[in-house]
Amino acid sequence: MSSVLYDTPGPRAQRRNLVYTAVFIAALAAVSLWVLSVMADKGQLDAAKWSPFVTDPRVWTTYLLPGLGETLRAAALALVIALPLGALLGIARLSDHAWVRGPVGTVVEFFRAIPVLLMMIFASALFAQFTTISSDVRPLYAVVTGLVLYNASVIAEIVRAGILSLPRGQTDAARAIGMRKGQTMTYVLLPQAVTAMLPALVSQLVVIVKDTALGGAILGMEELLFQVRPITANYGANTIAAFTVIALIYIAVNALLTWFAGRLESALRRGRRGAGGGDVESPQVEAGPGAAAGAVAAAPDESG
Repeated sequence: MSSVLYDTPGPRAQRRNLVYTAVFIAALAAVSLWVLSVMADKGQLDAAKWSPFVTDPRVWTTYLLPGLGETLRAAALALVIALPLGALLGIARLSDHAWVRGPVGTVVEFFRAIPVLLMMIFASALFAQFTTISSDVRPLYAVVTGLVLYNASVIAEIVRAGILSLPRGQTDAARAIGMRKGQTMTYVLLPQAVTAMLPALVSQLVVIVKDTALGGAILGMEELLFQVRPITANYGANTIAAFTVIALIYIAVNALLTWFAGRLESALRRGRRGAGGGDVESPQVEAGPGAAAGAVAAAPDESG
């Protein structure tokens, strides 16, 4: 049995990998114990520095939960806009027309090359100069704008790569029964590519959630990481404790997103197998009229 990326290791390689894993875990445990001992010596683990997060619910209701809400709101707005925009850009990059493919490719490569933080700063300056958006919500607008421009470009490449990863026989089979290019993309290629693209899309969603922290650090958006300063100022909590609690919140949110994506991917695969569509990793479709029905059995024929 082999993987797309590498061959399955043999017995010797498996034993070697186990040794490497054990050594790495032992080294990580040793470093962790050393860090904890240093923190304990310096009083960083005293209960008084951590107690506000346990004994005072106002830390959560006043700072952490509102900050998490602002983080999720910015990430959700960016995702809702960037996902369809990125899909359209990715499909446009596959256009047969150079006058469509060329400009879209330039736009995608341009925004992929600019750091997302720089786009947030530019957006904030433009909103301040040319719009009447209130300064209270301007950081949110700037963060969402930067995230949309950057992540739509990345998603466009994910969509393009996902569609191109499908066997050529899928397109040939659809054309063999008279489907137009738009129908082929809508009913044959995109449904199969979604399953292949899902892990990369989830990874990008995790990036969006984490990149909202840039808005708090630079633009003053009151997202989750921004709450470290008022927490330490008002409660005397250890800064390390505040950063640790917020890091755990980020880990929990991103783990939940990954878990949900895994469930969604499994559901999509079961649905495709149930519909007779087969699996993306092992397509059994070849070009030709005889194979066309199997390739697009679940696709409605609107060719007339």
